[in-house]
Amino acid sequence: MDISIISITSLIVIIAILIIFAIIEIKFHLISLSQIPIRIHVNGARGKSSVVRLIAAGLRESGLKTFAKTTGTTPRIINENGEDVELHRLRSASIGEQIKLIRYFGKQKPDAVVMECMAVNPQYQWISEHRIIRSTLSVITNIRKDHIDEMGVTNEDIAYSLSNTISYNSKVITAEKIMVKPLENIAKTRQSSIEISNEKDIDSLYLENFPYIEHPENISLALKVCQEYGVPKTVALKGMSKTKPDPGALFIWDLKKTNQFVSAFAANDPDSTFKTWNLIKKRLKNKKICFFLNARNDRRYRTVQLINMVLHKINPDLFIIRADGVDNLINQYNSNTIIKLLSMKSNQNEVISNLLKLNKYSIIGIGNMVGWGDVFLNNLQKYKI
Repeated sequence: MDISIISITSLIVIIAILIIFAIIEIKFHLISLSQIPIRIHVNGARGKSSVVRLIAAGLRESGLKTFAKTTGTTPRIINENGEDVELHRLRSASIGEQIKLIRYFGKQKPDAVVMECMAVNPQYQWISEHRIIRSTLSVITNIRKDHIDEMGVTNEDIAYSLSNTISYNSKVITAEKIMVKPLENIAKTRQSSIEISNEKDIDSLYLENFPYIEHPENISLALKVCQEYGVPKTVALKGMSKTKPDPGALFIWDLKKTNQFVSAFAANDPDSTFKTWNLIKKRLKNKKICFFLNARNDRRYRTVQLINMVLHKINPDLFIIRADGVDNLINQYNSNTIIKLLSMKSNQNEVISNLLKLNKYSIIGIGNMVGWGDVFLNNLQKYKI
């Protein structure tokens, strides 16, 4: 027999086997999905991990057996008891991780699963929703300028990118107030409706007594989702008050020399950072303000955006920047802010020493959390009082 014919025959057999395996995998995946009555897929520019945790806590309080999965600072499963189980990856993050988790969740016979969208690329976002999670309810937290290298440079571009996770014949709930039209356009083509949460639904006293600093729009969004599934407001809010915050959540520490440190690293785009500043500034006990920016060399555009925002909109007394090659950029600003530049090679002790030498400052950490920033917080924690 001709060798070329054997090769073609072998190739056809291999392709046929792969197709059979794919069909079997799809069948098992659909079975797993059928075992999860409520599937909530949370996408958005900011606050995804927090909203996932809040929704899950509210549903759980009503008696629903609820699991959740966040990507956040570190990927985690939140089990039916509200406890964190850290996921250890053997390789880089992939949306294929969601398929395995759907199968795991299905075996637990839950009432509900709340999952954070882990995709940034618009095509992968579409696959995550329409091929993997197939949500019964879509959630989009907000539209902010982030990941502009993949999702687009305008808020409208980003809105259309995030709308890839809007499901068919369902509903999408969002906290976004401005860039709603693109979401409505996509929802309409998918025979889905859109509803907007209202942060005025959350009483100021509830926020003051919340166990950590949380954005009211995140709580109101989670509340609206819980109410969509019949959970009374009082029950949902009671559950949310028990939420264990994400490792990247907003918090305030007291440090030596009566300094305060605010971790706002998770809000690492300019709009979210400025919104966080407005949320926390009334809680700061020191009038002298220092911003500490931890930059990333591979996110130059974000470094430029954050420097511009801090020096144009906030003008703190002191601005410490851990970044390389920003000297010329800094010289363009006519600001009264004292600026101190640190190299990306600066070690943890050097940076922490600079902060601890301050006296009666409120220090706000912004920029990148993952990696260096995470280790930095663990080291700085030793100086809490």
